[in-house]
Amino acid sequence: MIRTVIIDDEDHIRDSLEKLLTRHCPLVTVCGTANSVATGQEIIREMHPDLVLLDIEMGDGTGFDLLQSLPAIDFNVIFVTAYDQYALQAFRFSAVDYLLKPVNPEHLNVAINRASLLIRDHFNTQIHALYENLKSVARQDKKIILKTTDQIHLLDLRNIVSLESDSCYTTVHTTNGEHIMVAKTLKEYEEMLSGCGFYRVHKSHVINLSHIKRFEKQDGGYIVLANDVKIPVASRKREEMMALLEKMAE
Repeated sequence: MIRTVIIDDEDHIRDSLEKLLTRHCPLVTVCGTANSVATGQEIIREMHPDLVLLDIEMGDGTGFDLLQSLPAIDFNVIFVTAYDQYALQAFRFSAVDYLLKPVNPEHLNVAINRASLLIRDHFNTQIHALYENLKSVARQDKKIILKTTDQIHLLDLRNIVSLESDSCYTTVHTTNGEHIMVAKTLKEYEEMLSGCGFYRVHKSHVINLSHIKRFEKQDGGYIVLANDVKIPVASRKREEMMALLEKMAE
């Protein structure tokens, strides 16, 4: 069983989550609830849970304040939030699980199943990335978590040169020559990196615009990146790509 604590300053949210867990998540047993950062600290120390469902904004502080006050995070966390789109992008980059209020039972069950498989050592890396991403203002100052079958990579966006589709997988190419294959589609990364200086030039390629070296018009058009790799430009993207480069040069 997954011993779980719910921390949220809204009574109806705590009650709703407890009922949803009882009804839809048979692996979970709720061993305590709390309504503030202070009482959350107490219940975690007392119950030593495997998992915490944690509100972000509470009357006496934030869920981040609570986590940073603990000597160690030896449990998994799923954040429960009504955060805006900017903050949600930070969660996706950091591969930290979150649920939007009001909580969808199906999403809750998926998040619980993921938490049961999560390696806790990895969560400390992920929460560090989340702190950095939430503080970040410049688009490419953000960090992203990439999980492979046996490793977890923490990368600055500026160090990603391009991403390449490989069926249901994506290979991320970095400035130091690494090629990291991740079990996510290129479309997922295209959406995640939207507004962060990345552009999908071809059905199989997303590039970091800051690593463009030049645009070659012959052979249908292709981009030469800083690592001298040539990336084809889809015919329907050619004019848009040229207009984008002109705007970048202004």
